[in-house]
Amino acid sequence: MRKILQTSVISLILLTLITILSLRSLGYAPQDQSPGLWLTGELVTERVADWSFTDQHEEIFIQTRTPWLIPHSVTAYCATYNDKFYLFSAYYGGGTFPDLRRWNQNVIRDPRVRLQIGEQLFDQALSYIDDEDIRTPVHQAFVDKYPQWTSPGLENVHIFQVL
Repeated sequence: MRKILQTSVISLILLTLITILSLRSLGYAPQDQSPGLWLTGELVTERVADWSFTDQHEEIFIQTRTPWLIPHSVTAYCATYNDKFYLFSAYYGGGTFPDLRRWNQNVIRDPRVRLQIGEQLFDQALSYIDDEDIRTPVHQAFVDKYPQWTSPGLENVHIFQVL
């Protein structure tokens, strides 16, 4: 009986490791509102000075760092304003920032992220924007880019700048 238990535990550990290694190498991108894990693509190592190419992308993916060392990735919306690149997180039912979104919690704890834009990956950092003089025109940039989007109001839209 003890040998069967040991074999079962070892098999479970090996299966878990194989699954994690497979997901790590193949990736597991988010889909719509379902989160994912690792993002895959071609890593861009040069500094990006002009993010305007993102205007042609409706959605991008953002991979954050969890405390458990397994990444958490989600679909995100983005816009540029004054040559700077921004992501946003809308809290449609209200709620306390960053508690409502796991990826917001992760970014506040560790601002280093990986962005997937098309087939390219960008390792960046995010900064939360709470200055109303910046938030207002950036919010308008989101409204202009996504005319079909119904904003829950500026007080419920949380904005991050890509650094």
